[in-house]
Amino acid sequence: METKPLVTFIIPVYNLPVTMLSQCIESIRSLSLGQSEREIIVVDDGSPVPLTSCPSPLTPENGLPWIDEIVYVRQRNGGVSTARNRALALASGSFIQFVDGDDMLIQAPYEHVLDLLRYEHADLVMFSHTDSTEAILTYDDLGPMTGSDLMRKHNIHGAVWGMVFSKHILGQQRFTPGVAYGEDEEFTPQLLLRAEHVFQTTAKAYFYRQHDAQATSGGSTRQAIRRLNDTLGVLCRLNRAAATMPAADRLALQRRTAQLTMDYIYNVMVMTGSRHYLKRKLETLRREGLYPLPDRNYTKKYSWFRKMANSETGLVILMRMLPLFKRER
Repeated sequence: METKPLVTFIIPVYNLPVTMLSQCIESIRSLSLGQSEREIIVVDDGSPVPLTSCPSPLTPENGLPWIDEIVYVRQRNGGVSTARNRALALASGSFIQFVDGDDMLIQAPYEHVLDLLRYEHADLVMFSHTDSTEAILTYDDLGPMTGSDLMRKHNIHGAVWGMVFSKHILGQQRFTPGVAYGEDEEFTPQLLLRAEHVFQTTAKAYFYRQHDAQATSGGSTRQAIRRLNDTLGVLCRLNRAAATMPAADRLALQRRTAQLTMDYIYNVMVMTGSRHYLKRKLETLRREGLYPLPDRNYTKKYSWFRKMANSETGLVILMRMLPLFKRER
């Protein structure tokens, strides 16, 4: 009988050097998971040159010992959401871990994450990331708790690569196709609300490779507007979803949506610098019931920003003092 993999690792790639992908896969192979306990799915999202025919193609002859251990899928370019959805349809592991192809898992801290799955019977573990490959071996764990409890009482990091989760809580949930920015912020909180046995650990198990293009204020004006429009769509869908949920889940999702709305207002000011554009978007938020920001003491910074953003005078002051304001998620 075939053994069901414990974890399926999903790696969406686009125009990625094979050497970088190899580092990512080797970080997975270094874990205490036998070949039958792991499944690695690489989805090439329509790279101009397929990984199978690039200067260092995916072949054993190029010194890639992992080539026979992965599932390689190539599709027409549709964005990271469609690539992840494609892999989810193929995944056979008990748990799912997303990894961006230019990032890596850090062995010792991720072993702690695996221990929480194996011995604490978690159905979702959220962990921390770092921009260093050096392993930190001291961890603090919070849990077990439900995802709803976690979201009502604590801040979360929305990136899907910052968690590993049981496939059984996924159900029919998928990423919204066509969303280029903010797709994780839509997916993660709704998945959390399905989880009954959640741990949050400070283990820095994920090496996140920062790029200049990933900066919030980077890119062209067209990219900035696309980012803002996608984020607004995510906020509206989350807010509408919350309205149909039981009370505890609704409060949890409303907290997350309010904090994301704070981020959105901040980004409108930073990325456009336009009071006219800001006014238009605040009216859209008002129609959706997202503005004024709700009077909740989620965090000190949220409370401060809410008081400022909910008044005309405060908005003017914010526009002037943005260089001093650090965004909180």
